[in-house]
Amino acid sequence: MSHPEHSKGLFAAVLTVLRKELLDISRDRRTLLLSLLLAPLLYPILILGMGALAESRVKTQIEKPLDIPTINAQAAPNLIAFLKAQGLNAVAAPDDLTAALRSQDIDVALRISDDYAKDWREGRPALVEVLRDTTRRDADIPTTRLQVALGAYGQQVGALRLLARGIDAQVARPVDIGLQDLATADAKRGLYMSLLLPVLLIITSFLGGAYLILDATAGERERQSLEPLLATPAPRSAVVSGKIAAACVIGMISLVLTLLAFKLSATFATGVGRQLNVGFVPMVQMLFVLLPMLFIGTSLLTYLAAAAKSMKEAQSHMTWLMLLPMLPGYALLVYPLKTHLWHFAVPFLAQNQMLQKITRHEAIDGEVWAVYLAAGFGLAALLWWAAVRRYHQERLAISG
Repeated sequence: MSHPEHSKGLFAAVLTVLRKELLDISRDRRTLLLSLLLAPLLYPILILGMGALAESRVKTQIEKPLDIPTINAQAAPNLIAFLKAQGLNAVAAPDDLTAALRSQDIDVALRISDDYAKDWREGRPALVEVLRDTTRRDADIPTTRLQVALGAYGQQVGALRLLARGIDAQVARPVDIGLQDLATADAKRGLYMSLLLPVLLIITSFLGGAYLILDATAGERERQSLEPLLATPAPRSAVVSGKIAAACVIGMISLVLTLLAFKLSATFATGVGRQLNVGFVPMVQMLFVLLPMLFIGTSLLTYLAAAAKSMKEAQSHMTWLMLLPMLPGYALLVYPLKTHLWHFAVPFLAQNQMLQKITRHEAIDGEVWAVYLAAGFGLAALLWWAAVRRYHQERLAISG
């Protein structure tokens, strides 16, 4: 057989296996719909829910007047009046203030020292203490509001004291500190998106074809329907390629639906949810970026599922596979890195960095694309080769 005819026959075998796997999963409509629509339906709910929660937090903790339990409020009437003007109302503190803070009955409290009035009259710094539990993130906004108000009161009183002594208050401010934000508007809009969207899309692409691959390998082995397929004249490489291609089709459809769902939900969202609005050109770029991850995930799952004796054993891999796409995001939160070229050759980290560039509307150099695509498809090819080698093992057709 000539080389062109052999290639044609191999391609035909791949298409045959591809059609078989897609036909098999189409018969189980409930599973097919779950595979395709779980992420597109779940992620918009997540976006809209977070937007509603963020908007509610703004209304309740930033704009709404807050009650501040205060100890010894009578010692500083002017301070209490100033805080009230800022929307911070001093109220009586509970008997056990420490227990109230730890049990989350109150967010933040203020304690005015017993010597406050004496120190005030003598021109010495008068002590006020902000009491909070630093392990509670929900108390950050009330605490910040109180600290900012106290700082403003201190500056105002300090300036008045200098003026009373005939001194220009600006003498105590030798340096004016200005902050100029050079971030582009697109980068600012993409900041919130870059914290959430890359991880979700990487997980969707990495595991988008998981069910089909697990069922097409471990499931068929458990049902003893893999042996007839392996007994056909089709090369094992064609069988593996057809199964991976079918899983990639399902994964790509799920990705497209997920991005469309993101765009649709962000259009109707309020507040920070609108920042997740994705344009159609960035959507195409994201799909191209996630293509190598789609092949990597399906090839790895094919390799792992081929060694599993049952569907249950194959599904046990999903626990640690779900964690892999999250690791770079968590690592960058703890230890942010300046972008280097080698980052685009590291699985999961590369996808995270590329998606962040797209959400920030940053240009991606040709060198970066070359390293990214070579590393991504190179790893996918290596995993494909490993899966083909595993499919050559005769015990693969034996269940149990």
